[in-house]
Parts: sequence; C-alpha cells; structure tokens
Amino acid sequence: MEKEFFAHETAVVDEGCKIGKGTKIWHFSHIMSNCEIGENCNIGQNVVVSPDVILGKNVKIQNNVSIYTGVICEDDVFLGPSMVFTNITNPRSKVVRKGMYEKTLVKKGASIGANATIVCGNDIGKFAFIGAGAVVVKAVAAYALVVGNPARQLGWMSEYGHRLDFDKNGIALCPESNEKYLLENNIVRKVIK
Repeated sequence: MEKEFFAHETAVVDEGCKIGKGTKIWHFSHIMSNCEIGENCNIGQNVVVSPDVILGKNVKIQNNVSIYTGVICEDDVFLGPSMVFTNITNPRSKVVRKGMYEKTLVKKGASIGANATIVCGNDIGKFAFIGAGAVVVKAVAAYALVVGNPARQLGWMSEYGHRLDFDKNGIALCPESNEKYLLENNIVRKVIK
C-alpha cells in the first residue's frame, strides 16, 4: 500500500506514527514514535517531533524546530524557524523526570515567530501571535500579540495576522478581511454576522 504523505529520503519516520494525507516531511527531520500528524502539514528541514506529539491539520513547521513530548498543536498553527518548546520546567541532567513532562496546547491558528521559546505548561490561545525571539513564560490569550523576554502583550491580532486597533466602543475591523472584532473585559472575540 502506497503512503499518502511525502517523506524525503533523508527523513526518519519511526514506527507507530499516524501521518495525514498530503503532509510533507523534509530533509533530515525525525518523526518519533506514536506521533499523530494531521493532513496537509508541512514539516521543514531538520525538525524533531518527539514521541506522542499531536499536530492538527495544516500545521506549518519551519526549519530547525524542536517539538517535545507534551505538545499539542491544533489546526492551522505556524511554527517559525528555530523556535522551540520545552517539556520540563526544572531539568537536570542527573535527575530523570521523563514521567513529569508538562503539557502545552497551541490553539487553532496561532503563530509562533522565529527563535521563540515556549516554556512548558503555558498554553497559547487561538490566533495568538508570538513575536520572533519571544520567551513565553505564562499563558497567552486568544488573539494576543506578545513579544520580548519575558514575553509581554503589546496588543491584539486578527485571524489574518493584522494588528487590531479597537475604538472607544471596543470594536476593531481587520483591514484585509473587514471582519469585526469585539474587546470586552480584556477578551477578544470575532463578531459573527
């Protein structure tokens, strides 16, 4: 039976992985055992996906990314070049903590910029935007724009990746899509017409 995904001849895909139709795995990447990878994902060069990681549909992973056990990425997540997740908050070489991996959930449509670090146990909200080089040490709200070390929120982003400017009534329009967003009690939601 022919596989429904593409893996470059230098990529390694371990036993027990479930990989969706149309997914592409590029040069020198290693997909470790028992991963679940959705349809139409693109996994760049030199990517490590550790055991039991779950990736939704249409996840885009740029080169040199490490995704460690405990990470779940929902559909349409973007992981920028050389960004990294952690899975232990207090690692020591001599102390084995394999049973203590912490979970990190990256929700639908979130983007994480190049060289960012996501410290484990801190979920990333849907359509959040993590700037390049940011170090995330606490949960990030849906639609939030965060930058810096430690990461701090500078504003809000649309689902199209545009900064949202809210008026005095808490309403903002995405300039590309004309979608309307509402900010109430420091929570953003898209207004469905």
